[in-house]
Amino acid sequence: MKSELYTIQNLKIHFPILKGIIFKKTVGHVKAVDGVSFTIFQGETLGLVGESGCGKSTTGRGILKLIKSNNGSIKYENDEISHLYENDLRKLRKNFQIIFQDPYSSLNPRLTAGEIISEPLKLHTNKTREEIRKEVLIVMNEVGLAEQHYERYPNEFSGGQRQRIGIARAIILRPKFIVCDEPVSALDVSIQAQIVNLLKKLQDKYKLTYLFISHDLSVVKHISDRIAVMYLGKIVELNTSEKLYNRPIHPYTKALLSSIPLPDPKKERSKQKILLEGDVPSSSNPPLGCNFCNRCTTKIQVMKKFNINCDIVEPELMEKDSGHLVACHWN
Repeated sequence: MKSELYTIQNLKIHFPILKGIIFKKTVGHVKAVDGVSFTIFQGETLGLVGESGCGKSTTGRGILKLIKSNNGSIKYENDEISHLYENDLRKLRKNFQIIFQDPYSSLNPRLTAGEIISEPLKLHTNKTREEIRKEVLIVMNEVGLAEQHYERYPNEFSGGQRQRIGIARAIILRPKFIVCDEPVSALDVSIQAQIVNLLKKLQDKYKLTYLFISHDLSVVKHISDRIAVMYLGKIVELNTSEKLYNRPIHPYTKALLSSIPLPDPKKERSKQKILLEGDVPSSSNPPLGCNFCNRCTTKIQVMKKFNINCDIVEPELMEKDSGHLVACHWN
């Protein structure tokens, strides 16, 4: 049984909506993350998927304390860190890192590749300049960068090479946990596979734990041990990768998986696709009950069979079988 590295309970991150030119007044809140709970086990990759704007990246940054949460518990190795101040967090930050989505804007254009990768060592260790350079060259070699790349600037690299710099910067301190915030979405398809395989190789070598955020379901299936599906600030389903893809339960998960293209044209043409009607509700004014109720085709059946109004009653994220969590009244 793997031990728990991160335990998140009822995490809420709401951003205020301000109105007024001089005297700004809070008139509402954007509920980016609205009561999220899950566990990340040591050595695993937990995939986090969902539509753009559902709160995936905010969740990842929230559990790293890069964004302040409004409510909820964040436990790292059974220690509560949600209320820690920056000075106390600084001692822990070397244990968790992040790989950003955009390899172009996440690197300082005024620093060389070597300087960018060495920054964490300068902040968290007392190593000499020679020791730092030696360590950086070792890591650069591990991510597929050559020694001559040390003195080059970000604008001299391709997108894939820039992302390798970002990965090197994230692993230079040998962290236990890394948030991969859509690390391949800005790259060509041919490069995506290289970066995903590199992440898996580094995970095996350094016993890393990943939270892999993406909207590409094929990539998530390839790298993840378990997958959490997120919709409008809430997790609606969580299961192992294999079981989730073979037996999805939540209507939103079924719709997402039906959109994955198949390599066989005949199977693709015969596949039944689920087309969702309606628009995603605003995160500043989500539905009172189930967030998915205005696009769900089963809410009428729920009313008839269970006498539950999905527009009013919010479903809890409950365990349907071993390790399979679903937030739906119908299932």
